[in-house]
Amino acid sequence: MDGKSDGATRSERGMRVRREVLGEAHVDAAEAAITELDADFQDLLTELAWGGVWDRPGIDRRMRSLVTIAMLAALGRSDELAMHLRATRNTGATLDEVRETLLHVAIYAGIPAAHAAFQIAKVELGEAPPAGTDA
Repeated sequence: MDGKSDGATRSERGMRVRREVLGEAHVDAAEAAITELDADFQDLLTELAWGGVWDRPGIDRRMRSLVTIAMLAALGRSDELAMHLRATRNTGATLDEVRETLLHVAIYAGIPAAHAAFQIAKVELGEAPPAGTDA
């Protein structure tokens, strides 16, 4: 136990937070895809990332979401970025806040990183132009 008042283990808290942020369907699909090869990694991810960091009280989920989006965009981690952009529906991060975050990425991580992130965001957040038009 990690001293949290609800009595849940860090892993249990991590799974709860993970489901709240990413959604039941996403986590259920991810859990169904676990194999012997990655089971320990998935446990580590749930306990440390979701139970150890996302469950901390220092900043709220909206802010954690935006920080995560900025880092994933800067690092060019497209799949994870898409997942966390979809998760803004659950974290409270707004379209305006995502825009401002990605503008910040452009300055501190580069125009190409931000451009790629904006393209992903347009798709994931339902902002993509109709097919056949310039983006």
